[in-house]
Amino acid sequence: MSISVSLMRRFQLNVENQWTCVQNNPHVQKIQSLPPLQRYGIWLGLFLAVQCVVFGLLYVFFGEVVVIGFLASIVAGLATGIGALPALWLKEISSNVFNSLLGAAAGVMLAATAFSLLVPGLHYGDLLWTGKGVYIVSVGMMIGAFFLHYADKQLPHIHFDSLSEENLDSLKKVWLFIIAITIHNFPEGMSVGVSFGSGDIKNGLVLAGAISLQNIPEGLAVALPLVGLGYNKWKAVGIATLTGLVEPIGGLLGVTMVSVFEPILPISMGFAAGAMLFVISEEIIPQTHSQGRSRYATFSLMTGFIVMMILDNLLS
Repeated sequence: MSISVSLMRRFQLNVENQWTCVQNNPHVQKIQSLPPLQRYGIWLGLFLAVQCVVFGLLYVFFGEVVVIGFLASIVAGLATGIGALPALWLKEISSNVFNSLLGAAAGVMLAATAFSLLVPGLHYGDLLWTGKGVYIVSVGMMIGAFFLHYADKQLPHIHFDSLSEENLDSLKKVWLFIIAITIHNFPEGMSVGVSFGSGDIKNGLVLAGAISLQNIPEGLAVALPLVGLGYNKWKAVGIATLTGLVEPIGGLLGVTMVSVFEPILPISMGFAAGAMLFVISEEIIPQTHSQGRSRYATFSLMTGFIVMMILDNLLS
């Protein structure tokens, strides 16, 4: 326990030190001293310039599919920030509404895992190793689940269902919760990248849409507790958005890895599916039933699954 707390404190201290260094940079201070319109214009221009360089390099070295996959993972990650926006007006939300949102997200994720990762993974596996695709994908699933299990054990964090505890007002627990969200956003981004890496852009877009829908209630789950603890509302939304922006890192890793090494596609799809199933079973579904049985969450899960199944069928 002391090791976990020590790691958390070092992580928090490192983030705060880096942020202080950025604020104390003379170039940053010069920009911050400008009138608001000029200041925002400069930051927007710098951001767009960086994006042009990044996407240009990806296009030159890896091609169009990688660029589209990376962009889709960014959009999916930003959905976390969109989901956090209601925190600007709300301090709390009813448990039935929140559990219904999470239940629908779980249903969407389950359908996306089945139809956008496992089914294509089995197909590609059989193309590469006739009759052995199911075993390759199964191995990948277990590796993905054990990867999340290892991360869960090694990195300090708390689970969704710890949010109701009265001692959540500890800054330590706030940071632990943020780390928990960040941990399971990485494989979600990777699943989007792997899907695009297969070359099936339609399937990749379906999965990216599913992840985006799942990230919306997740962003609200991050921002509302922060606002309740007295955080500035815009800062809470910003922190929630940052937890989602780890997804493009996973997305870029997944899409480039699969594009360069095509034979690992089936096991990569299995890996992403296993990691997502682990998150659904370990984090999302228990949260929807943390206060006892919730029929709202159950029917929302089924509705989310059906809607995603229909969309996947229409777009495939």
